[in-house]
Amino acid sequence: MIKLSRTLILGLALLGGLTLIPVLAGSAGSARGTTVSSTRQSEQNVQLLQAAESGDLARVQALLKAGASADATDGSGRTALTWAAKGDHVAVARALIAAGADPDPQDEGRSNALLVTGETGSVAMLREVLRARPDLTRTNRFGGTALIPAADRGHLPYVREILNTTEIDVNHVNNLGWTALLEAVILGDGGPTHTEIVRELLAHGADRRTADRGGVTPLQHARQRGYAEMVRLLGAAD
Repeated sequence: MIKLSRTLILGLALLGGLTLIPVLAGSAGSARGTTVSSTRQSEQNVQLLQAAESGDLARVQALLKAGASADATDGSGRTALTWAAKGDHVAVARALIAAGADPDPQDEGRSNALLVTGETGSVAMLREVLRARPDLTRTNRFGGTALIPAADRGHLPYVREILNTTEIDVNHVNNLGWTALLEAVILGDGGPTHTEIVRELLAHGADRRTADRGGVTPLQHARQRGYAEMVRLLGAAD
């Protein structure tokens, strides 16, 4: 393929770019075959992305068997696995991971399969993605790990799962200057679910002393909002 390309370039240069010099029939045929094969896989990759988004397991399996890439991406850089995660299509994710899909590539919005699970709170999808050994340090568009949106959105089962089964940094600070603990207080509603999330975070080493950029601690935020049980938990060691 490299020799053929050099021959074509030389021919164009010699003839002023107007015509191509003849090449061996065998080489030309090989080039056409390669182009057809490449086009076919590109079409299969597009179909795979669509099937992953819609959750069509049978179609995903057929396309992977036919040669579609498990790491296919769309125009935004989103992978089939990320599409599956967004739709919570667990069986599709399992098939893609079994085919070798990389869980880490991020799209233009900085989403990937693991980070999406932090938003959706799907424990089943989290377990599948963890099988692929994702990079737990990858961050979303706000600079947060998967744990942080899960904490602020009240995904208690997810928070428990990721804390108990991984070594994710419980004290990671995002671009807003907030940890998962701060977000659970600031963006939570102070109710039983967010209170339990605060309890889980503290039990797994969350630093209650880490303040936001204004110097306000989680305890102070909880007091300002009148979250009595959070105040009790956060002030227990004071």
